[in-house]
Amino acid sequence: MAGVMADFGNFTHAVIRAIPSSLAKEALRMNVSDVDLEKAQREHEVYVGVLKQKLGLEVIELPADESLPDCVFVEDAAVVCGDTALITRPGAESRRKETAAIRQTLKELGLNIVDMSDENATLDGGDVLFTGREFFVGLSKRTNQRGAEILADAFKDYAVSTVPVTDGLHLKSFCSMGGPGLIVIGSSEPAQKALKIMQQMSDHRYDKLTVPDDIAANTIYMNLPGKGHVLLHCTPEEFPESAKVFEKLKDHMLIPVSNMEKVKVDGALTCCSVLINMKAKV
Repeated sequence: MAGVMADFGNFTHAVIRAIPSSLAKEALRMNVSDVDLEKAQREHEVYVGVLKQKLGLEVIELPADESLPDCVFVEDAAVVCGDTALITRPGAESRRKETAAIRQTLKELGLNIVDMSDENATLDGGDVLFTGREFFVGLSKRTNQRGAEILADAFKDYAVSTVPVTDGLHLKSFCSMGGPGLIVIGSSEPAQKALKIMQQMSDHRYDKLTVPDDIAANTIYMNLPGKGHVLLHCTPEEFPESAKVFEKLKDHMLIPVSNMEKVKVDGALTCCSVLINMKAKV
């Protein structure tokens, strides 16, 4: 397991998908809000540019599908760990067809595909937190116990614990990994309660970095050759107090990335990419 932790955050490839015009009016959202489509597309271009140019990942860009307004949020369609890709069964019925293009792409990359074919199961990738040592799965409006059981079956090398998500859309709406053994967590009562449950269920001790804004706790951590620890996080324009907290991470290359429009349709930074370490296949 030590070798696994040494690889934590190592990624070579990212699968992303373009934003359809239908996102502005038709994408699912918990709160009524108007999305500036052009601004959302510009934000997404910057996000993809960071992955590609700044970080040097091999980025596979899938075209948007206008019939699938939420399709930019590729994270929900698959959970990838090592050389295995679990193709999920999203909790929202309108999103189920999003998995087909992701499945095809991951299959072409040579990953071992596991399909979630049980019609009683639901799982969104946004509810899955992989720590490098174990999985935490949020039981939410979109993910149920059966979905968590199938994930546990797909990734037998790791412990899988479930965490009730009582507030927000997904588990990762208020937490993420900020580094090996470091959980970034929002300061709200539901977020802190979820963290307490994770700590109680785990055999490992995790450090925590608490940020004032729950959605700002959704970050993307990578450990890349020649760059070391990298963290994509919210911008000071979006969440000034939370952005200040990340400055404590002196060993990280900090990259603020704006997500002001996609957050209106419950999209966070992790939602917009499926990250893969193709060296894990060797």
